[in-house]
Amino acid sequence: MSALDVSFVTLTECLVSSGYRLDMGGINVPGIHYNLSGKGQFIVGNEPPIDIVPHTLIIVPLMSSFRIEVAGENPSLPLITVDGRAQAKGQTISGGTIRRFVAGDEESPEVLLICGVFRTSYGSATDLFANLAGPIVEQFDSADMLDTRLEMALKELVAQEVGAKAMSAALLKQVIVALLRRSLSSLNLWVERFSILSDPKITRAFADMAARPGANHTSNSLAQTACMSRSAFFARFTELIGRSPMDILRDLRLRQAAQQLTATKLTIEQIASNSGYGSRSSFVRAFRKAYGNGPTEYRAEAQKKNPSGRTEGAEASELPDSSAS
Repeated sequence: MSALDVSFVTLTECLVSSGYRLDMGGINVPGIHYNLSGKGQFIVGNEPPIDIVPHTLIIVPLMSSFRIEVAGENPSLPLITVDGRAQAKGQTISGGTIRRFVAGDEESPEVLLICGVFRTSYGSATDLFANLAGPIVEQFDSADMLDTRLEMALKELVAQEVGAKAMSAALLKQVIVALLRRSLSSLNLWVERFSILSDPKITRAFADMAARPGANHTSNSLAQTACMSRSAFFARFTELIGRSPMDILRDLRLRQAAQQLTATKLTIEQIASNSGYGSRSSFVRAFRKAYGNGPTEYRAEAQKKNPSGRTEGAEASELPDSSAS
């Protein structure tokens, strides 16, 4: 990820109290929003509402308006709307003053987010987030320490010491790298957007892997897709992504398997075959290593969290796999 560049960093705080709505307009750069505390809803344009809890991270496409809402104690009463665009006039991050958008009581908000705008490019590529069709939403936790990095970046901008912008950009880069790493195991499909990185040849191979993870891919076949020699493809792919093609392929296959376990009635054997595994035992071993439990346990946990999405017809139990480690 050494070629990843983050620039044009501006960070603010967004505070919303119970019973209020903070309405914000769109600008010509992508936005990043990380919820530090509280629960509410984040609505981007006409997209469905996004439930936010602590450590929810949202990337908003450029030119997209958004609003942050927190239900009041009496749900029958309309929310009080505050126009954040009006608050933005005349506010700057300088002299120790934090640009802050507030809807309700500034001293006791229900929801507190760090919000910002940024540009991210990879090598000579254009902005990785410039052409997003919809928001990216990922849930992190305190162990990921994204909140710590964003709070430090905000303090750097407020302090305005020498190198403050460079330091804040470096901290935000760590957040973006964490997001890109998450993309490889995420059940959300926005990861395919980053197949561009900066190399059209690698793009073709990565896109083929992402579109058909269960196909009979090999280093040789992927190199042929990229119109490169095997050695050149392996070296270039690893340089750009930071991991080998086969490592990435495994993650994509297991991500597909996790999706099918939660959304279909397919048997474990069918899912293993769809994911490119020749045997149940090798699939179970790889899945357990990646997700911490076996496919059937994973499916059962998913059913508990989403009873309406039950997958009747799937196997009820998983036989012990003596070859699994």
